[in-house]
Amino acid sequence: MKNTFRYLTLAAIILFGVGSVYAGGGNRTGTAGAAQLLVPVGARGIAMGESNIASATGLEALFWNPAGVAIMDNSATLTFSHQDYIADIGVEYGAVAANFEGFGVLSFSIKSLGIGDIAVTTTEHPDGTGQTFSPRNLVAGITFAKRLTDKISVGVTANIVSETIDQVSASGFAFNVGVAYQDLADISGLSFGVVMKNIGSQQTFDGPGLLTLANIDDQNRPPNFVAINSAAFDLPASFEIGLSYAPQIDETNSLLITSLFQNNNFSEDTYKFGFEYGYDNILFLRGGYQLQAKASENFIFDYSAGIGINYDLTGVSLQVDYAYKHSEFFGGNHIFGVSFKF
Repeated sequence: MKNTFRYLTLAAIILFGVGSVYAGGGNRTGTAGAAQLLVPVGARGIAMGESNIASATGLEALFWNPAGVAIMDNSATLTFSHQDYIADIGVEYGAVAANFEGFGVLSFSIKSLGIGDIAVTTTEHPDGTGQTFSPRNLVAGITFAKRLTDKISVGVTANIVSETIDQVSASGFAFNVGVAYQDLADISGLSFGVVMKNIGSQQTFDGPGLLTLANIDDQNRPPNFVAINSAAFDLPASFEIGLSYAPQIDETNSLLITSLFQNNNFSEDTYKFGFEYGYDNILFLRGGYQLQAKASENFIFDYSAGIGINYDLTGVSLQVDYAYKHSEFFGGNHIFGVSFKF
């Protein structure tokens, strides 16, 4: 028991300490890079207003809180999802997790953002050269999660972050660290979660696309290629803390209420709320809402909703989820997800 409290205390100190270093309350809004780290995945969590860091379990918790991945009662899980994001951006996501008894849960994931073809323009050809390029943003991660006790879980994710725009690219590492606590204060159904996301060093763009022809004054030599040094950018770090409560109703009906406070380094702080109603562990109806502490024109999301269906096949559990996330300027986001539990 003493070791458990030591682990929990150490994890809390690390999370709150890093949170105090990285949290900025929006005083540097718009200056971070690697925005693909902020794009959520998981239809269930998105439908619930992205507020389920305390309640998400198994592979579904991978994006929200890596500690929740350890709360996995099956041997392996495989999931895929597609999201029609803002401005015709497509988000593809896949992940797999394996539960090793006595060791913990090991997971792998990859997220790709596709923007489509963009015409190449120059000062000589402002209407296009006839060539195109396709920007690509990738996040690939490995997660380890473990249950310290039947109530306390911890998890850490190491992500490789990559951005490619024509002949220019940037890459680096980002880490997520989380803690999950079930039945908080011995109250059945009350869960607590805390997570620090996108901890990492600055990144810079590099590549042949930053080379340009230039003349050197007072030198009797033809123009030469010189490299333009790009400015370094920070990762969009955030600190999140959430509570969820699942009251006991009966064997057929279930209810889950979730809430979250998100302290962002590069935008205003955000409050998120959600719920999920389940019938006979087969049909689930979900909804959520999020708002910022200070009104901002840059915040374009508010309500979300979704539905989920669980179906038991022979030896395999199939879960199909859909979510709709409203966006003020770009139309709604549609998210489809399929999971297999073995």
